[in-house]
Formats: sequence, structure tokens, C-alpha cells
Amino acid sequence: MTPLLLDTHALLWSVGDEEHLSPAAHEALSTGIVPAYVSVASIWEISIKRASGKLDAPENLLDMVAMARFIELGITFDHATRAGALPPHHRDPFDRMLVAQAQSEGFTLVTQDERMRLYDVPVLW
Repeated sequence: MTPLLLDTHALLWSVGDEEHLSPAAHEALSTGIVPAYVSVASIWEISIKRASGKLDAPENLLDMVAMARFIELGITFDHATRAGALPPHHRDPFDRMLVAQAQSEGFTLVTQDERMRLYDVPVLW
């Protein structure tokens, strides 16, 4: 299996509400056999939503990410260019960035968002 890139909701569920993960996603993330990445775009999205009062996320999220041994994935010029060129199946800029990153890096996207399947990217859920 290719490395995994967690969508924002999959990240939050994996460190706090594992029962919301699908059995396949839970198994893939809990075994640790396949590397799992977290995009800085997800951390940015969580920070924005937390600051605006739209999301109650753990204050120690970065510690939880480190404890789960998830790997940080930065945003490159290629990621940004790809995200801007994607067809408008999804309007959320954070989700579009995750799709672009998964495409660019050859990762499988861990998400329950059905709109992500409209793009040329492998999805695990």
C-alpha cells in the first residue's frame, strides 16, 4: 500500500475519536506498517476553525500527532500549482490542497469525503 495522507477529519478522529474511522482506515493507521502523513494544510485549517469557534480541537494536537508517529508534510510549489489547476469538484481550498499533495506524492488519501473520489487520487475509507 502507498503512504497515507490523512484528511483533516480523519486526523482528528484518529487522535481522539477512533470509533468514527472506518474499519479499513482504523486498521491501516493503527498497524503503523504504512507511513501516515499529516499536511500542514490540515493543521492550518484546524487552527483557523479553532480560533473562529467553529471547532473544538485538542490544544495538544501537535503532541498527539507526534505520539501517533504521523509525518509532517509541507506545502511545495508543485502542490500549490496542482491545487490551483484541479477541476472544481470541491470548493474547499484545504481539501483541494490535500488532493494535490496526494497526487504529487503518490499517496492514498484517508477520507470519508465522497467528493474527493471525483479526483484522480486513491482513497481509503
